[in-house]
Amino acid sequence: LLAPHRAFIEGRAALETLEGDRVARAREVFEDALRRAPEYASAHVGLANAYVMQFEMTRADPAPDASALALATLHAREACRLDPQSGEAWATLGFVLDRSGDCLDARAASKRAVTLEPDNWRHHFRLSFVSWGEERLRAAHRTLTLLPGFPLAHWLAATVHVARQVLSEAERELAAGLAPQAGPPMGGSRFSAVALHWLLGLIHLAHGDETSALEEFERELSFESAGQLYARECAANTWYAIGALRLRQGRQADAGAAFARAIERVATHPMARVGLVAAGSPDPIGPPPLDSGIAQSGRLTRSVDAAVFRAAQLVVAGAHTEAARLLDEALAGAAAGNAGWLLPIEPLLHVTARPDIWARVLAHLRNRAA
Repeated sequence: LLAPHRAFIEGRAALETLEGDRVARAREVFEDALRRAPEYASAHVGLANAYVMQFEMTRADPAPDASALALATLHAREACRLDPQSGEAWATLGFVLDRSGDCLDARAASKRAVTLEPDNWRHHFRLSFVSWGEERLRAAHRTLTLLPGFPLAHWLAATVHVARQVLSEAERELAAGLAPQAGPPMGGSRFSAVALHWLLGLIHLAHGDETSALEEFERELSFESAGQLYARECAANTWYAIGALRLRQGRQADAGAAFARAIERVATHPMARVGLVAAGSPDPIGPPPLDSGIAQSGRLTRSVDAAVFRAAQLVVAGAHTEAARLLDEALAGAAAGNAGWLLPIEPLLHVTARPDIWARVLAHLRNRAA
């Protein structure tokens, strides 16, 4: 009788390490639990989480694991059907729907979880994850009230401050999140976090402090081997940032080497591809001609990420005004949400070097994060 419940406890502990190999083990545990008790809602919750984490590990790949995301959706919905009073089921559904691009229903499901179980920090954290602006900040701070020092909640709060261009507040949040994390993470620890040193390094770089930025980037890279599910993607972003820094310094060969390391980790990393070309090396994929991208800007602006990629190409070509115009159009056409939140400190765009040109874009971004 206790076997399914024991499996849930074991599987959940494995999931909370956020380590790829432990996530795979958790999936096996939950699958076995469902074979024993097909109507056990908590096992469906656990399996949905395992599948969505499996998807997250591949989200930066050329072909993300869409089947894992579909299975996560199926099990999350089944958990809500079996136990509609389970906050855990609704919070999981909210996260899965957000990963599927259904942002409105994701927030609705997450709010239902918070209503059902208002004292569960996990639900507030996931509400913060799927929300933006003031709602993300409030949910992150509520998470920290219930679980002080939780690094990922501090990171989420920092993203809003970056978009609002209040970098001192973003830096304060990151420092608070890093305080409990002295040294590389210990294997098997719960809720291991990455990306805090990376984001802090970008803030230092935006302030012109290249030495401190590099120190933070090196600290971030020390986490790559720990197995955290976002570690590979974060390491790629960190190497890209190092490449952009070296490009500013005129160290073309070092920049090219750093961009290449980013691409080794995420083969289609769009900004590293732009940086590689700027450093004098060929793009391994071969982007469309720049003038073709400008002609198709109306189509490209339907995706802010695509517009950032095209804007970066324009920036390295010296067309800063055109880059800013393209991104302003993209933000104007984007649905409410966190799209473009990194623009104030994006290292290749380097908007702080030309504040007049980028003023309209940055004001637009602040308003979206209100």
